[in-house]
Amino acid sequence: MAEKSEPTLAERIEAVEQAYEFMLAYAAQGREDEGGGSVRQFLERAAAALEGLAAAVAASPHPQNATSRQAFAVFLEILNDDARKARAALGLVLAQKSISSQLVDNLNASIHLRALLTDVFLIDEALKRGED
Repeated sequence: MAEKSEPTLAERIEAVEQAYEFMLAYAAQGREDEGGGSVRQFLERAAAALEGLAAAVAASPHPQNATSRQAFAVFLEILNDDARKARAALGLVLAQKSISSQLVDNLNASIHLRALLTDVFLIDEALKRGED
């Protein structure tokens, strides 16, 4: 049996962004239950993408001067902590028998998820700038 490879950083970021976009739409639907279960799939994919996110960022090419290395190292600690907290929030929602729109709306409002999203957008842009 072939081993499944780890997702790339771009795939991880895409999974988080897609889940968030789906959650925004789902929260507006006013659903009492998840019906077909696609919200659960998006949340599971996002939670999996967060596992090892900071390590994926650390392994990606980034600026090599001492100041930039130090800044990235400090930020990776924050990213790792925010990813852990966001995964915990996702885990709480995924542990529910049924996922309502209101539950997802509350997840969307979670400061932990918002911090993680901001971290992902920031690091993605910083890494792109480092390529210039």
